Amino acid sequence: MFTLTPPAAARIRQAAVEGDMAELALRVAARREPDGSITYGMGFDEPGDGEQPALLSDGVTVLIASASRPLLQDTELDFVELEPGQFGFVFVPQAAPRRGGCGSCGGGSCGTC
Repeated sequence: MFTLTPPAAARIRQAAVEGDMAELALRVAARREPDGSITYGMGFDEPGDGEQPALLSDGVTVLIASASRPLLQDTELDFVELEPGQFGFVFVPQAAPRRGGCGSCGGGSCGTC
């Protein structure tokens, strides 16, 4: 199951309000690259015809296309401090161990792992 941490949900809600997109859902996508790595993406979007939300978490409606669901299974979206004063979203496969200062090991966003 794809999950959002409370800090990620709070930042998504804040960005939606700031961008005048509070009525939109968060669409999350993933694709496998030729080298085997996974590329993640997200943005605000409206549900397609007949599309059901994959998740409702802390006031955030999440949409995931069926092609992305297997790659996002057991993945957590977090909002963390990547470097002092620099915050960002990281996708963390739950099979990956969480080590280091930023908690994003497996997400490829910090070099402390």
